[in-house]
Amino acid sequence: MVYGRPAIAMAVNRNAQTFITEEGAAGTVSFDLPNLKEGSESFTLRALQEFHGRVLRNYEEFLEGKLSIREVLRKPVDLFQFAFVTVMDGLHLKMGGGVNVRMSSNIPIGCGMGSSAATILSVLRGLGHFYRVEFRPEWFARYSLEVENMQHGRASGLDTYVSMHGGCVRFQNGEAQEMPLPRMPLYIVNTGQPQGTTGEAVASVARRTGAACPLWDEFEAVTGRMHRALAHDDLKAFQKAMRDNHRLLNEIGVVPGRVADFVGEVEQAGAAAKICGAGAVTGDGAGMVVVATRDAPAELCAKYGYDLMTVRPDPMGVRVV
Repeated sequence: MVYGRPAIAMAVNRNAQTFITEEGAAGTVSFDLPNLKEGSESFTLRALQEFHGRVLRNYEEFLEGKLSIREVLRKPVDLFQFAFVTVMDGLHLKMGGGVNVRMSSNIPIGCGMGSSAATILSVLRGLGHFYRVEFRPEWFARYSLEVENMQHGRASGLDTYVSMHGGCVRFQNGEAQEMPLPRMPLYIVNTGQPQGTTGEAVASVARRTGAACPLWDEFEAVTGRMHRALAHDDLKAFQKAMRDNHRLLNEIGVVPGRVADFVGEVEQAGAAAKICGAGAVTGDGAGMVVVATRDAPAELCAKYGYDLMTVRPDPMGVRVV
C-alpha cells in the first residue's frame, strides 16, 4: 500500500505466541526468543529505558535523512526491547519483580506476512494481560504502530490492523472496511527472505516513480477488481486481477527475475500468483508469493526449491489463550 492507495489483506492461520512470567531479579527483563539467533538475553529496566531513548533519537535522524532505517534497530531483539518499554511507559506500569518474555512464532520472518506486527502485538497484549490492564484495542494499536515504525520507517498500519482484528479487510489511509472471508483456494509459497527491508523497497520505489506516477491509479483499479471478485467468490476474475497486479509490481521493479519466472510458469498452468509484501529490489528472494489455484503447485515449487504452504483465513486477531 503506497501513496494512500487501497490494499486488501487477510489474517491466516499462522501466529506468534508470547508467554510472560515473573522470573529473575527485581528490575530485570529477560527475552527468550527461540526463533531468533540471539536466543536469550537479559537487561535491567534502566538499560532498556536508555536504549529506548537512543532508538527514538535514531528514528529522528532517519526522518531527517541522516540514517537508513536499518540503522534505527540493528538486530531483531531490539524490536522487542523497544516494544517492552513502549507499553510499560505508555500504560504507566510498574515492574515489581523480574519479568521473562518468551516469544515463539511460526510466521516466516521478513517475508511479507506481517510477522513484525504480529509479534509486536503478541508481546504488547501479553504484557497488558500480565499486568491486568484493561484491553483497549486503540491503545495497543497505537503502541504497535509506534514500534513498527522503528522497523519499517513509516508503517501504513495495515499489518497492525489485521493482526489486531483478524479477518479480511480493504484498507486505505488508516481506515478498514471489513470483507467476507474468501472461500477460494489460496496457497502461499516462500521464495526466500528478501535481501532488503520493506522500508528500503518502499524508498527505492518512491525514488523511481513518485506520487504522481499513473501506475498508482492502475494499482487502485486492480485492487477494486480484486475486492469485487472476492465478494462474489469469482476465482477467474480474481486470478485475472492478480495477473494484472503482478505485471504492475514488475513495472515498479520489486519482483526479482527468478520469482517472475516462477509466477510466469504458474500463469502458464492456468493459475495466478503475486508477491504478498513489498517484494525486493535486490537479490533472488521476494518473500511470500500468494497463488490462487484449485491445484497446489507442488511440482513447480519443488523445481524452484520453494516451500509451499496451505493457508486458511483466520477470523480472529490477537487474543489471550
